[in-house]
Amino acid sequence: MAEAVIVDSVRTGLAKSFRGGFNQTRADDMTAHIIDALMDRNPKVDPGIVEDVILGCGYPEGPQGNNIARTSAVLSKLPIQTAGTTVNRYCSSGLQTIAMAATQIQSGFADCIIAGGVESISTSQGHINTYMFENEKISKEVPGVYHAMGTTAETVAK
Repeated sequence: MAEAVIVDSVRTGLAKSFRGGFNQTRADDMTAHIIDALMDRNPKVDPGIVEDVILGCGYPEGPQGNNIARTSAVLSKLPIQTAGTTVNRYCSSGLQTIAMAATQIQSGFADCIIAGGVESISTSQGHINTYMFENEKISKEVPGVYHAMGTTAETVAK
């Protein structure tokens, strides 16, 4: 079995939602910048060997929708043929992508993958389509299934 290793990590600075310099910056633009910074920091890695960009996104709707991993890869300096996969597992989406990338490498399905997470609350929250947002059958059968992670954490803590 092949060994999967994390070569490097890069991130944007943390910011307060709806305020600051990145307030109206699209998440895919920020992510493309991060991908390019990662590649610039590792000049021995040929961008052509990156087979996939796997990104977790807790709310892949609006400007973060339409496979943000793929749009971020296209906006970056990676070759156009680099694939993109978006994963939604809410707060653990980014961690899930790292596990998925490691599994693909260990099983021989890939050699080099960029994995991580992306989210911009400022450009998504408050602009969502809530039409038919909840399935009434599920809401009746499993109350709380649509709770946000903060609400879920409070419920678990009790």
